[in-house]
This record gives sequence, C-alpha cells and structure tokens, in this order.
Amino acid sequence: MSNPTVPLSAPLYGASLPQALSRFFRKYATFSGRASRAEYWWIALTNIVVYGALGALGFALGAATGEPGPTGGVYLGAGAAVGFGLLGLWFLATFIPGLAVTVRRLHDAGFSGWTILLNLIPSVGGLIVLIFTLLPPSPVGTRYDE
Repeated sequence: MSNPTVPLSAPLYGASLPQALSRFFRKYATFSGRASRAEYWWIALTNIVVYGALGALGFALGAATGEPGPTGGVYLGAGAAVGFGLLGLWFLATFIPGLAVTVRRLHDAGFSGWTILLNLIPSVGGLIVLIFTLLPPSPVGTRYDE
C-alpha cells in the first residue's frame, strides 16, 4: 500500500489517505524522523471524521434509550455507553501515534519535537502548534533523519 521507493524512515510527500493511515499505524510510537504535511493532515482529517461519527453515534444511541427530561430535553440512556465507549477506544488506539506523527511533522518543519509542549499554553499554544504543522518542509528538518 505504501510507496516502495520511499523508506518508512523518510517522509512521504503527497501521501494518499491509505498510505498515510498505513504509515501512521506502522510508525506507532516512532518519534524520530519526519512526517510530511500530507501524512499529518490525512490523519487529522481521519480523527475529525471518526470522533464526529462516534460522538454522534453515542448521542443517537443515548437518545434512543434515554428518557424525556423535565424541560423537554432527553436524558441520555445506557446506549450512549456504546458510542462513547468506541470513542474512548479510538482515543486510546490513536493517542500515542497522534503525538508521534505531530512530533515528526514538527521535525519536518524544522522544529524540535519538544515544541509540541506549546499545546499546554492555554488559548494560544494549540494555535502556535497548528501554524507550525502548516509550514512547508525545512532543510533544517533533515537533522532529525535517522
């Protein structure tokens, strides 16, 4: 499924969705090296879609098994546990590789992987990391290659 001419240790520029997913899970906890923008953003899009779908499933199943509330709303029933349980499993399966692909993407843009800790700054930290992941590859990033 992956391009055989590009080794797994190198970034795959112009990766397709299947290639990005394959590399994402094959490099599960690999924080060294670099990841292309395509590899990173296909994973980000996949996570947005999966989180949205599983969240909607949790609310739909919860509403279907819930009871009407006093103000016309619905208390979520036991069915919500199925959707939100699946959402929790997806989170557990993708948390470490998500951090790893973000660190590799920061490397490709020429930043240290420790830059990911900017996410801990309230309000602006996540925005700074977002902007850094949007930047094109930097020749400085080759220092993070194996």
